[in-house]
Amino acid sequence: MEINTDEYLQVGAITSTHGIKGEVKVFPTTDDPQRYDYLEEVFLDTGKELMLLHVENVKYFKQFVIVKFKEFKDINEIEPYKGKNLYVDREHAVELEEDEYFVADLIGLKVVTDEGEDFGELTDVLFLPNANDVYVVETKEGKEVLLPVTEECILDIDLDEEVVTVHILDGLLD
Repeated sequence: MEINTDEYLQVGAITSTHGIKGEVKVFPTTDDPQRYDYLEEVFLDTGKELMLLHVENVKYFKQFVIVKFKEFKDINEIEPYKGKNLYVDREHAVELEEDEYFVADLIGLKVVTDEGEDFGELTDVLFLPNANDVYVVETKEGKEVLLPVTEECILDIDLDEEVVTVHILDGLLD
């Protein structure tokens, strides 16, 4: 099943069960894992459909969020969904600050240089601890280039035109 990223945004992935009462350990795929404190419902991608789930309880353990859904009473009911992704609809997505973007909106954007050259396509975003985020761009030649998300390098992101304008810093392609 293909999830429409115009309508839904991933907020986590179920990594394993937790205990026997139907709780799951979720790896959050959001900038702010604490947002689970305010989530009332999520959609579970079962592989065949999106199942609406209601959040009953949330706690935190290391980099994981332990979530209990009202729909599941024990480990046997939730077990089949290990490895499945959790989504929110855009209506319930967090409000973005100026110059913030959802990763789902960036993937697939055309990348052009400030000199007007087609450079490639944005294929991934890397979040690095203690460093700038990095855009992964596949060039027209099929080479992977890493671009730091800085004002000097990422000049403009136009979601309407689906274009990222970049300045290729000296030494970046060496």
